[in-house]
Amino acid sequence: MVALSVMLASFMVALDSSIANVALPHIAGSLSASTDESTWVLTSYLVSNGIMLPASSWITKRIGRKRLLMISILTFTVASVLCGLALNMPMLIVARILQGAGGGGMPPLAQAILLESFPVEQQGKAMAMFGIGIVVAPVVGPTLGGWITDSYSWRWIFNINVPVGLLALFMANLYIEDPPYLRQARRTAIDAVGFGLMAVWLGTLQLVLDKGQEADWFGASWICWLTAVSVAAFLGFVVRELVHSDPIVELRALKNRNFAIGTAMTGFYGVLLYGITAFLPLFLQTMLGYSALDSGLAVSPRGLGAMLGMMLVGMLVNRFDGRVLLAIGLAIFGVSSVAISHVNLTTSMAAVIWPNFFNGFGGGFVFVPLTTLAMGRLRKEEIGNAAGIYNLVRNIGGSIGIAALTAAVVRGQQVHQNYLGANLTAGGAASVAAQGLTARFAAGGSDGVTAQLKALGMLYQSLQQQATVLAYADNFRRLGYLSILCIGLAASFGVVVKRQGIGNR
Repeated sequence: MVALSVMLASFMVALDSSIANVALPHIAGSLSASTDESTWVLTSYLVSNGIMLPASSWITKRIGRKRLLMISILTFTVASVLCGLALNMPMLIVARILQGAGGGGMPPLAQAILLESFPVEQQGKAMAMFGIGIVVAPVVGPTLGGWITDSYSWRWIFNINVPVGLLALFMANLYIEDPPYLRQARRTAIDAVGFGLMAVWLGTLQLVLDKGQEADWFGASWICWLTAVSVAAFLGFVVRELVHSDPIVELRALKNRNFAIGTAMTGFYGVLLYGITAFLPLFLQTMLGYSALDSGLAVSPRGLGAMLGMMLVGMLVNRFDGRVLLAIGLAIFGVSSVAISHVNLTTSMAAVIWPNFFNGFGGGFVFVPLTTLAMGRLRKEEIGNAAGIYNLVRNIGGSIGIAALTAAVVRGQQVHQNYLGANLTAGGAASVAAQGLTARFAAGGSDGVTAQLKALGMLYQSLQQQATVLAYADNFRRLGYLSILCIGLAASFGVVVKRQGIGNR
């Protein structure tokens, strides 16, 4: 019941994220925003979420793990209602920031509760159980979100969190208890300077990521200034946390080799995970004309693959070297991402479903061994703080990945358009097509000049579509190559030896 309680809270967070992905084009249209601006709905949530992730361990020591979990669930539920009531994009982004703050504490709290509740030799299975609960959301989310968006309104994808949140709040109050060392923890004043520096660092970073493409990145002086402020605040935050006697984030956990490597890898994993889940639904809806429901049906097999991958790796994690399992998962993720990059304007749904299924399988296969390898050598007292840092880095990786891939799509479209346009010669197939279209429009009653302009307009539209498809394909291919490159990092983990009654060495 403890495991079910924390999985339900985390399920709500994961469900809301996966539901929002398929609704982004509808949200953009409803609130008069561009497709690029609609990704702020994801990135603003990720960074707000990230501010709370490392702070959750410190706050836990002051108010207790159970109380923080219940406050987080309540905040997330109330913010979901505000998202559903949003009248414009700024209001929705503010509500998503509040929602991210509520959801930020749930993953590290859930992981810490599970890792402390299960004995060492069963921690791999515990994380697999946790993962299975989490990946049910990507199975249900896209299809449910697509059906709700098409049948009712995108606003209801946020409102359905209310009953789930109330049930999670009830179960957390009934079954979760604080461990003795937390009940005896000393109460000290908050590290306000450290928290402020962290908020400034992450807030300015998010603003740069959100507005960078629109402002031509470092071509705008204010982007340069914000970047300088973000870097200065980050360096100040690191120094402050290292010298403070009671830091809000204990960065010394990164002295542990496995945890440092795992934290770096989870940042890359965030790029891979959010890159696929954010851009594949956008591609299907904007380029192939899928409805939100059809888009959800096409990407849902990813969740099924992830569930199967986690179930299998949960059975294997205590029998095989975690580094080998991690490398296998990254390889499957990479190959399937490259397979997704073969999309074009005539791609069938089946051609999307199978690579997406194996992509989810590879991602699920990565999650469990990466988490157990990263935290396998930490003491129980260190796990809560470490889980916050670990999840923060994954979210920052996701936010940077979304911003970078958004810029890559926009700029890649321009590059491919130039290359394709250079091949439109007077005697080529495009010229023949233009003559045929001109004749068709002229037969429909248009004069010669108008018919020719309409024909050229259709050809240019087709050129833009092809260029955009190629830009999306480039992104999926880059994600595949990055996943394969991460296999080298997997080999650098130290061995985690599990011994009954002794723990991890």
